[in-house]
Amino acid sequence: MFAKLTAIAALFTLAAPVARGAVHNVTVGGTGILKYDPEFINADPGDEIIFTFKQKNHTVTQSSLNSPCVALQDGFDSGFVPVADDMTDNFPVAQYQVKDTNPVWVYCRQTGHCQQGMVFAVNPGDNLAAFQANAVGGASGTSSVAASTAAATTSAAQGAPSVVTVTATVTVNGQTETTTYGSYPGSAAPTAVASQDHLIVVGDNNTLTFSPNNISAQVGDTITFKFSTKNHTATQSSFADPCSPLSASSTSGQVGFDSGFMPAAGAATPPTFTVTVNDTAPIWVYCKQTNPASHCAAGMVFSANAIESGPNNFGAFQAKAKASGGTSPSASGSSSSAAPSSTDANNGAARIGESGWGAGVLVAALTALAGSLVL
Repeated sequence: MFAKLTAIAALFTLAAPVARGAVHNVTVGGTGILKYDPEFINADPGDEIIFTFKQKNHTVTQSSLNSPCVALQDGFDSGFVPVADDMTDNFPVAQYQVKDTNPVWVYCRQTGHCQQGMVFAVNPGDNLAAFQANAVGGASGTSSVAASTAAATTSAAQGAPSVVTVTATVTVNGQTETTTYGSYPGSAAPTAVASQDHLIVVGDNNTLTFSPNNISAQVGDTITFKFSTKNHTATQSSFADPCSPLSASSTSGQVGFDSGFMPAAGAATPPTFTVTVNDTAPIWVYCKQTNPASHCAAGMVFSANAIESGPNNFGAFQAKAKASGGTSPSASGSSSSAAPSSTDANNGAARIGESGWGAGVLVAALTALAGSLVL
């Protein structure tokens, strides 16, 4: 597992140490910018690096020289830090304390960013150019064509094929984010000439349902979840673990999309959440509401492009959800009238909260760190 930002004493820390060396400032991203600025630093033990996250949704993730776009086992990872397009100051920051003079290799694990050269190094020596070339030259990582190293989590007895990593584009309140998710090969090839939007009503007539709950969609189609009553979510999961977010069950850093809680009571216009289909692999979705009881365990699940001729069909997915008891590690238990778990467009695809961190808490803590360290 990756080291969490809030759990490291010697790496990322949220409290300024009593004594420290030099402070190095690194900007992560920016509007239309896929880079760390500067791209490397030379630092001494005890020095601190302040990563300032700018637009749009990046990470600071440790990797290695030979595999720049693959997270290092037991390495540090900031998680995704979404930054709104209209933010101009008080950017979230994260802090790294240099332990020794050995090289430290870093990349952004947002889809395709590493392969476009978004990497960073501490004390790279003569290997910076090789590190950058390895990233751009096709080192394996999260991309739409890279095979995942994780085996399928469903049992072999079910005949489930291996997981591959694909991309999905998510639009929330006019802003678009790209995320990755594991899929099962074997879906039918796309045949539609023109794309279409599939409207899914969430909680229709106060029921715990997605309506319709199982559709076929082609590449380029969009799926719009319209939240009509109460307070539901459209959260991507997996066939193996229907009532947990994909990021909780993934062993390869997949994130998955999540609408966040969408309270519809009293809304003049029902809130919506739109996903663009980038291939015909199955997409599994559930509602993570748990108040007063798990909606997922009540069968509130949805699928797109489930392979109905195989064992991993929608009926089997819903049956697994009902049998699970809905014990999702990331279920918030928000009441039907509570405020959303995240606000504005940051509750889109790649969100910090899906790895078990409260997005608002983390960003607030990071911002507080900036106030204490940046003069």
